[in-house]
Amino acid sequence: MSLFGKDYNNESKSLDNGSKSLLESSSSITSESVHAAEEASGISIVQTLIHLLRCNIGTRLLGLPLAMKNAGLLVGPFSLLAIGILTVHCMVILLNCAHHLSQRLQKPFVNYGEAMMYSLETCPNAWLRTHSAWGSFTPRLQSRKWALTKERSSSHLHTGTTGHPVPRSMMNQKYKVSPTWYTVSFLLIITQLGFCSIYFIFMADNLQQMVEEAHLTSNTCQPRKILVPTPILDIRFYMLLLLPLLILLVFIQNLRVLSIFSTLANIATLGSMALIFEYIVQGIPDPRNLPLMASWKTFLVFFSTAIFTFEGVGMVLSLKNQMKHPQEFSFVLYLGMSLIIILYICLGTLGYMKFGLNTQASITLNLPNCWLYQSVKLMYSIGIFFTYALQFHVPAEIIIPVVISQVSESWALFAELSVRTALVCLTCVSAILIPRLDLVISLVGSVSSSALALIIPPLLELITFYPEDMSCVTIAKDIMISILGLLGCVFGTYQALYELIQPINHSIANSTGVYFYASSSPLLPPPM
Repeated sequence: MSLFGKDYNNESKSLDNGSKSLLESSSSITSESVHAAEEASGISIVQTLIHLLRCNIGTRLLGLPLAMKNAGLLVGPFSLLAIGILTVHCMVILLNCAHHLSQRLQKPFVNYGEAMMYSLETCPNAWLRTHSAWGSFTPRLQSRKWALTKERSSSHLHTGTTGHPVPRSMMNQKYKVSPTWYTVSFLLIITQLGFCSIYFIFMADNLQQMVEEAHLTSNTCQPRKILVPTPILDIRFYMLLLLPLLILLVFIQNLRVLSIFSTLANIATLGSMALIFEYIVQGIPDPRNLPLMASWKTFLVFFSTAIFTFEGVGMVLSLKNQMKHPQEFSFVLYLGMSLIIILYICLGTLGYMKFGLNTQASITLNLPNCWLYQSVKLMYSIGIFFTYALQFHVPAEIIIPVVISQVSESWALFAELSVRTALVCLTCVSAILIPRLDLVISLVGSVSSSALALIIPPLLELITFYPEDMSCVTIAKDIMISILGLLGCVFGTYQALYELIQPINHSIANSTGVYFYASSSPLLPPPM
């Protein structure tokens, strides 16, 4: 397998006559052949676990102590645990529906958008069947085959965008071009590219702080003082420095190769987490002075923040579809998400207990301004740098096949790399040009993250399994989860809209690591 994960060149110009006639007479592929090809090209359990951990540990993790402050010392941990369990349950629902649909339709795999579309197409309701096209942005073609499922001479298998074998019988199917961006895939694209834009801001902001606070940084670790330094270079300069590096990174689309970088990212993140925990467990004040339950207004802020902290829902099906043994993904999911939930609860609770009412928007702003703890920003930024490629993987898989299908085979690789470059530049330009992009992304995320994580999966289960005599308990459960996700969407949207209309009080509008805390939100109390 190539570094880019795809092979656009013919490996041979001719075939043995007997083999060729055998291939041409085959109209389908056996499940045993598919399984054998998957084992040869898929990612292992360890690699899948590394990717799952990496795509769920993002920038929002550093804001969990403040989220605990908004919920209360007792209510916060239990609520975060409940939201985590609920999110994992919705991931399992999504996996079960996708597996059920792939078996029903005799397909090797389906992605998130296809699961929604096929579920609507096969449901008993005529209106939903008529509008099933709104469920997916799966690229479809009139008269040409996907360039990414090009014939390989050594086998009767073909490799699609996910690196899985595709039957030759699927190669000659005619498809129609979807005229619009459909619901699920549109939400996935907006959410994942939004994360990538935030990563640009986060890395550039931390790089700027490390460089421009260098003369204020000492070797002695003392409690941090409020710093308001005058920026020497604009934060946009640091974004442009990162741009070529990220372009080169996203050219690597083979998940087995990316697992190496994910391992490096996890090591860097583990090092930064070790330093953070080493500091916050020392000299914790008496927690009895902290409220066990915050007001309902600030709890709503916690609720919307906690939902958006779990960033990996868009990668679940993609990771499973690329495993050597997809049937073992459930074990990986439960193990990985258990570790993530424990990390979230421990960091949020201990951080709040350590800093109390002085807890800042990012825990790095509470750490001492010395070289040891400045390295936390460096290591975490390295982890986020490699996470960019994973979050980028999902929108790339949706957009690139559409573009590739419109060019000749000889231009396929050039077109794909051009699209990847353009998408990275788009996330960079968004971070540079859009004022207060962090709040814009929060606004979009309030809708898309809630929909993808909590609203769509239970509705998908209802549509998929309702004709098969679902129990009343399951129906009620799915409805309640969707309502809960809708509430998170409403509260998060309200909070983001209110913050957007407020005057800019920060030294840098797009900064995620503010040097001083200012909030005029009606749901947040003033700093103490």
